[in-house]
Amino acid sequence: MFNHILVPLDGSTLAEAALPVAAALAQTLKAPITLLHIIEQDASPEVHRDRHLTNAEEAETYLAQIAQLTFLPGTEVDWHVHSAAIKDVASGIVDHSANESRSNLIILTSHGNSGMRDLFFGNIAQEVAAASGTPVLLIKPKPVSTPFHLRRILVPLDNESAHDQALPFAKEMATAFRAQLDLLCVIPTLGTLSGEQAAVSNLLPTTAAAYLDIAEEIAIEHFQAHLDEFQNMGIASSAEIARGDPASVIAKNAGKNKADLILFGTHGRAGLDAFWNRSIAASVARKTNIPILLIPLQE
Repeated sequence: MFNHILVPLDGSTLAEAALPVAAALAQTLKAPITLLHIIEQDASPEVHRDRHLTNAEEAETYLAQIAQLTFLPGTEVDWHVHSAAIKDVASGIVDHSANESRSNLIILTSHGNSGMRDLFFGNIAQEVAAASGTPVLLIKPKPVSTPFHLRRILVPLDNESAHDQALPFAKEMATAFRAQLDLLCVIPTLGTLSGEQAAVSNLLPTTAAAYLDIAEEIAIEHFQAHLDEFQNMGIASSAEIARGDPASVIAKNAGKNKADLILFGTHGRAGLDAFWNRSIAASVARKTNIPILLIPLQE
């Protein structure tokens, strides 16, 4: 699963909100951590009304202090400062993950709720998630830093199997943390269909309603097979089929069931605009403060 975790930091307290989660994952998964700072070309001395590390020596000292103060003894931690100033920080993170640290999980902090273009700091998390092909965990900062406990994982799935590739990650996380897996499938209503489906429902409402009913029956059978598997593995689990707008229902369900993590399978490599404009995960990110783990799916 996750055997090397990359945590990019820019020196701000906002970015440091990822550290409690990184520490908990590293301890439980026995995964080494790499802290990364990339010197940005023409960087502002401030970011998010906080300091911005623009000097390689200062960044090296900062990362060393973070490594010493954040992680428990026994956790393998190293750090790297990319001192050659580059303009595209997101590409730098992706390149470092793939070619240097060879990490298979990137943890980034997100902020704001005024729309996707403003949601992620400097758009960096947005771009990394869409371009890396590596799982990305998005954390929203809290007013007070608290330990991360993973007790319940919400896994939204479709009614068949297009997103089942994400389930191995969910099962391993649930096993490692002894957490419960909550499966959720949201079947649209006629009123929440969009695009071509909405046009068809307007022309053939009876046919569209029957199609949605069949989709719900398929989802029930699909989920029962997974529940049987989880029971055999000793993983506590639940499943729910709901109707409505997918993003709204997922966010509401996560809050109601006190999920500690929402795990999505995403088709991130479809391109940045397509990924974020059509992604349910992006819409959920606007509606909840719960960490979101994006698992890129094979096309």
